[in-house]
Amino acid sequence: MERNARVYVAGADTMIGAAIITALRRDGYDVLDGAGDVRLDQPDTVRRFFERHRPQYVFVAAGRAAGISGNQRHPADLIHDNLLVVTHVIHEAWRSGTRRLMYLASSCSYPKLAPQPMRPDSLLTGPLEPTSQSYAIAKLAGIQMCTAYSRQHGVEFFAAVPADAFGPGDDFSPEDSHVVAGLIRRLHEARQTGAPSVDIWGSGQQRREFIYADDLASACVFAMKHYTGPGPLNLGGGRDASIAELAHTIKSVIGFEGALRFDTSKPDGMPLKALDGAELAALGWRPSIPFFDALERTYQWFLTHQSTAVAGR
Repeated sequence: MERNARVYVAGADTMIGAAIITALRRDGYDVLDGAGDVRLDQPDTVRRFFERHRPQYVFVAAGRAAGISGNQRHPADLIHDNLLVVTHVIHEAWRSGTRRLMYLASSCSYPKLAPQPMRPDSLLTGPLEPTSQSYAIAKLAGIQMCTAYSRQHGVEFFAAVPADAFGPGDDFSPEDSHVVAGLIRRLHEARQTGAPSVDIWGSGQQRREFIYADDLASACVFAMKHYTGPGPLNLGGGRDASIAELAHTIKSVIGFEGALRFDTSKPDGMPLKALDGAELAALGWRPSIPFFDALERTYQWFLTHQSTAVAGR
């Protein structure tokens, strides 16, 4: 990307979008974030924004997300919001002449029983995890839109699939938090109240690959500059852990001294979600922040922003 290029990050209010903006500005790019200027659920405002600014590079990190509980309670909201984002942003980017676009999908897009670590050629080869099906279908639509627009119009639009991201700016609310943020909030509250134990959904044996938000932002900017394939491209950090291992590590970070109890009556979700990151690694990208350090940084951010983090943004 040229230093004077017009770059737009859709989703400035999301953890990943904000991290991408920070990474770009640190590298000297002038970034459009659309804040106060565009409503992604309203096609007229999206069209006016693209016609006025005509960004040359677009990162799409927008769209509502949630953990297992939120996916079960709000499937209609999740599919509706994410379909509006991909429909409006990808189409208007093409109309306005955007040179390259990266759409951030989700590892939920992979089949529940996909071979591990998951490769892009496994997409659409089997049933999805039922607890996140609506959200995953919307993300698959975004992946397919990038493929379709590239095929029909010859544009360089591609999708990227990140590992489970966490970090400063995450949603720590009880309703919509993902596993890292949810565990940080609950173990912190348990420590504050002196609770003897904390109940955790599922068996604890399910494994997830995690990536710190700053590392993910670095991977996104790197891929926009260096990746030339059709996509999708996995954005993985190469670090997976069981939920039990994660919970005990966060317990150590926070200093909670009680017991962890795993509730096997609650769903585990996918038994394993790890991404094959060989293609990105071959291009020369590696994560730079150790997992324990990333959890500590996330917890310190949470302590500073508790009032807004727990309520959700």
